[in-house]
Amino acid sequence: MRFLATIAFVLLAAMPAAAQDRAWVQVEAHPTLRETEERARAYAATLKDVGAYRLNSGWYSIAVGPYSPPVAEAELARYKAAGLVPADTFIADGASYERRVWPAGARMQDPASETVPTPQPDPATAAPAAAAPVALPDETPLEARRSESRLDRQARMEIQTALKWERVYSSTIDAAFGPGTRRAMADWQSAQGYEPTGVLTSRQRAELVDGYKAQIARLGMTPVDEPEAGIRIEMPMGLVRFDRYEPPFVHYASRGDSGVTALLISERGDQSTLFGLYDIMQTLEIVPLEGPRERSSRSFTLIGKNDRLQSHTYAQLTGGMVKGFSLIWTPSADPKLMQRAVAMMKDSLDSVPNVSLDETLGEATAEQRADMLSGLEVRKPDATHSGFFVDPEGAVLTTTNGLDSCRRITIGPELEGTLAATDAAQGLALLRPGRTLAPIGFAEFAPGVPRLRSDIAVAGFSYGEVLDLPVLTYGVLADLKGLSGEENVERLELDALPGDTGGPVLDASGAVLGMLLAASGGARQLPEQVRYAADASAVGAFLTANGIEPRTSSATGALPPAELSRRAADMTVPVSCWN
Repeated sequence: MRFLATIAFVLLAAMPAAAQDRAWVQVEAHPTLRETEERARAYAATLKDVGAYRLNSGWYSIAVGPYSPPVAEAELARYKAAGLVPADTFIADGASYERRVWPAGARMQDPASETVPTPQPDPATAAPAAAAPVALPDETPLEARRSESRLDRQARMEIQTALKWERVYSSTIDAAFGPGTRRAMADWQSAQGYEPTGVLTSRQRAELVDGYKAQIARLGMTPVDEPEAGIRIEMPMGLVRFDRYEPPFVHYASRGDSGVTALLISERGDQSTLFGLYDIMQTLEIVPLEGPRERSSRSFTLIGKNDRLQSHTYAQLTGGMVKGFSLIWTPSADPKLMQRAVAMMKDSLDSVPNVSLDETLGEATAEQRADMLSGLEVRKPDATHSGFFVDPEGAVLTTTNGLDSCRRITIGPELEGTLAATDAAQGLALLRPGRTLAPIGFAEFAPGVPRLRSDIAVAGFSYGEVLDLPVLTYGVLADLKGLSGEENVERLELDALPGDTGGPVLDASGAVLGMLLAASGGARQLPEQVRYAADASAVGAFLTANGIEPRTSSATGALPPAELSRRAADMTVPVSCWN
């Protein structure tokens, strides 16, 4: 059983009453006990019943209470009205409180054993006007410098860290307030509507640092030791929770309505494994097409963003294993918060030597589908039909049907294609691949006039990209013209599917007779078996006009079905439209 899940189970089992009849006003959370105690003392100067608790995540919480739930709600409203607590303060049921650690006399106390007092009215918090005496005073620049000079090294580094969080500071966290730090302070002051003096007052320092800490607390960054994956990493466990294993991924689902999910990546392999994962991840819905990509010999980064989600994926090759993570969030999540989580995850990522996810780990689920990879949706094109190679460099002939509205066209599963030429009247389109190819086979066109009523076959991706190879659909050459005497088309008797459109029409010898056109639309609906193909003369003229000399077939005699299928598979490719 996983370490974190075990701890959580034990703690929850030990505190059955905490969530039943008591509640706390949870004000802040911090990663260290020292910091928690300092902040708790500050709150205790203005609030009653302040305590600090160790959380089962390893962090520490500052909370006021316990009270009965109705009283806690009233106290929270009163504190917020008085401006004495941060805006994101909330009601906690104490289920995650392991033990009370402050004040000193209450150390090791079980929160479930605490009595629930009835709070007495506090003049300091009775109304917003009473908050003024506890507010930090305004300071002149000279007074601000004097109060700043009394800060210790830790406090100065904390200010620089908060400035970096606000993205106004990008230099070293060194506690030295040089020109860079001063510029950052002035930039932050300007953004907040303050006079940009470059020296923060005590009140401004508290606003800056408290805001930063409140955001960090929302993330709930927690060290996670994932023994099955061989990964140690800090994760935003306030926003995600462990879900399941589906190698090579450990899935973390959204906690509540956070809109955030995560993956840990773990598999054995070498550079080819890393590069393969780089390509595969880009086919998944969680990695939108828009965004930068970066790959080196030892790592890669994928950043994707669309109107539905944003993600950051990082993976590295270390000790014969690929380890990494993905953080995925919806527009409802704070993007600045997510970028901070990404940075902390990357900085803390650590690989346990010789440990990776067992490929057999996890259980099969009923939700498995062919268009999923390890529980993740594979990105699907809007439409897929067929095409075929027409020269040794990989140029593809296909139908114009639907291509004019595509933002992106691919040849095969991922190769980008460019629309080089079209003939809308005859329904012909020529695609050039993004890189020079060397296809196993390409079209050789039948010489002369084909024989009527002869057997033909159309090679096509009838079921889109579900199958890796094209399907052969057999039929008959019914006429060398259209039903109304149209030239340059052949009429076929054929039970073809929409995905077959654009595929080559082959005779028994494997020579190409033409290209299957889209089914006719309009007011006149033809029988399903009536299909048209652009004939070899029309296709040849189109290719010649665009710099490709069609090759003539010298084949004679009918091929065995298996050989005809192989020849068709060597030249036929899926053509996909993406939007």
